[in-house]
Amino acid sequence: MIQGAEPVHGYSFPESLLSPVKAISGYRQLWVALSGGLDSTLLLHLAARCHSGVRAVHINHQLQANAGETETFCENLCAELNIPLTIRPVSVELGTGPGEGLEEAARKARYSVFEALLDSGDVVLMAHHGDDQAETVLFRMFRGSGVAGLAGMPESRPLGKGRLARPLLGIERSELESHAQNAGLSWVDDPSNTDTKFDRNFLRLSILPALKKRWPGLSQRLRHSAEACSESDFLNQRLAELQWQAIGGEGRRLPVAGLMTLSLAEQTNLLRWWIRRAGYHPPSVNNWSQVLQDLLLAAEDRLPELRANRYSLRRFQGELCLVPEAQSLPKAPLKLRPDQTVQWAEWAIRLNRVSTAKTDLPPIRICTRQGGERVRFRVDDRSKSLKKWFQEQAVPPWERGRLPLIFAGATGQEELIAIGDLWCSEQYCGSAPAAGLRLIVERDCD
Repeated sequence: MIQGAEPVHGYSFPESLLSPVKAISGYRQLWVALSGGLDSTLLLHLAARCHSGVRAVHINHQLQANAGETETFCENLCAELNIPLTIRPVSVELGTGPGEGLEEAARKARYSVFEALLDSGDVVLMAHHGDDQAETVLFRMFRGSGVAGLAGMPESRPLGKGRLARPLLGIERSELESHAQNAGLSWVDDPSNTDTKFDRNFLRLSILPALKKRWPGLSQRLRHSAEACSESDFLNQRLAELQWQAIGGEGRRLPVAGLMTLSLAEQTNLLRWWIRRAGYHPPSVNNWSQVLQDLLLAAEDRLPELRANRYSLRRFQGELCLVPEAQSLPKAPLKLRPDQTVQWAEWAIRLNRVSTAKTDLPPIRICTRQGGERVRFRVDDRSKSLKKWFQEQAVPPWERGRLPLIFAGATGQEELIAIGDLWCSEQYCGSAPAAGLRLIVERDCD
């Protein structure tokens, strides 16, 4: 349902609304995320008053009966303001994990669009306000979040190639509504906003009004608490980074001996920072003491593992390793032909012809370890057990069965010429490989 009256173009918005929007600077392109509701509609008007060349993006989740009406409203509003509008319909797919209900699925869908849309230097404005921040802090508190979660929504953060900014985060919703009504703005109400089966609606409609009545200024108090948690989280991250450097952390590996010099709280803090640094979410763990004991104190001949969402934590030869979830391997060996690239899970494998390429090239195939393989590192050397070589090279056990093994020659006369990206026969590498083919194996480590 469309609310409000005809826009009053002469309305003078107060500096308290304009100032945080004016402060947005240094962008290549400024976008406004336009849902059609009161908050984003007002933000679009403010952005149009403060900046030139503004563009809007509307995400149609296709979940509500009035989705078409809302999309049309956004089109008409942008046409009236002479603002280019990009519309992106999305399909919302429910997740299966905890906290992955309809609200979270819709959020992931729209943020995926924003990430794909933003180019380097772009900024997208979102209309989250002080009441949204209060809801977020309370919601995360009820879920048992630590200081990182209780810091609430940041005013600005990286998003894809660009950035996300929330200029209205310090302003309460009642103030926004008052100015929207006084300006005669129109907007569309989302019917799902009154459905208290959604956690945030329950907080907004049933809990926050009672809390605000009891404690006036609650949103401001919660905002101050969120700012304090944000400062604590910053200090935690800085401490973790310094300790990571001090104990010799590198990429996705942490020395166990270094971790053991830290207290339990420091170990937990460092692990959480390290996991986020790699682009993953720390696991929801109730007893970090037990987890760390299992990972760090298990006997040397054990291979402890903690599985999380899209990755796992493993220990091997004195190091704690963050191992991304493995991609699916081909079900059968693959043939490799000259001037062709073959994708083997996270490895890209190709053969390049050189000027001395022979015409009678041997067949080349890619497969995984079956057991009993041997490798000859030089033509005049004795062959060595691949199993023994893996042990000597400290190749983690979880990688040994996934590495692409590349063989050349007819059946019964095959010779191992490459082991993943770890080794390649001198016959197939260098500036002038003797075989007339240069074998290139590259691993995607993202």
